[in-house]
Amino acid sequence: MRTQKFTLLFAMLVVLTTATAICAQDETFSAPNVDYSFSLPDAKWKLTVKPSDTSPNVEYVYGDRNNGHLEVRKLITRKDLLTSEAIQDEEQKLQFLPGYVAGKEENFAGRYRGVIFNYEFVRAGRPMLGRIYFLRIDDTTIYALRFSGMRDMMKSIQHQTDSIARTFDVKKSG
Repeated sequence: MRTQKFTLLFAMLVVLTTATAICAQDETFSAPNVDYSFSLPDAKWKLTVKPSDTSPNVEYVYGDRNNGHLEVRKLITRKDLLTSEAIQDEEQKLQFLPGYVAGKEENFAGRYRGVIFNYEFVRAGRPMLGRIYFLRIDDTTIYALRFSGMRDMMKSIQHQTDSIARTFDVKKSG
């Protein structure tokens, strides 16, 4: 009797592990009119703005815009511009958000090195959190992966935002 229970429990564990592995497959974003790609770790991320020939911008939401919103933007900079200066330029725009409070900067390493800029703000009376990954591609190119959403939700999906930034890759031309 005990052996049957153990065998049944083991079989259920194998089925559960296999189902989890199948469901956990990442989806990769890539499009012919953009020069980058990245992996989405959860099927809840839905494409809301597709890139076009006139605009390479991409946007995703995590179920709902308030839960998590991602914008990918390419910043063409002058050759001697420091990443910290690009962050200051972005912060000048953000300071007009209601309840804006700058947070800490963190170094980041994935396929590309960069800096994460954190900030908080208020939208419709709710505490929100923003997290921008500034990934330096070369001397004149920085990609900004801008995540925002309700503070508690953003904290709970931070491992996903980190994963998306870690898998961000620029297609090699040539």
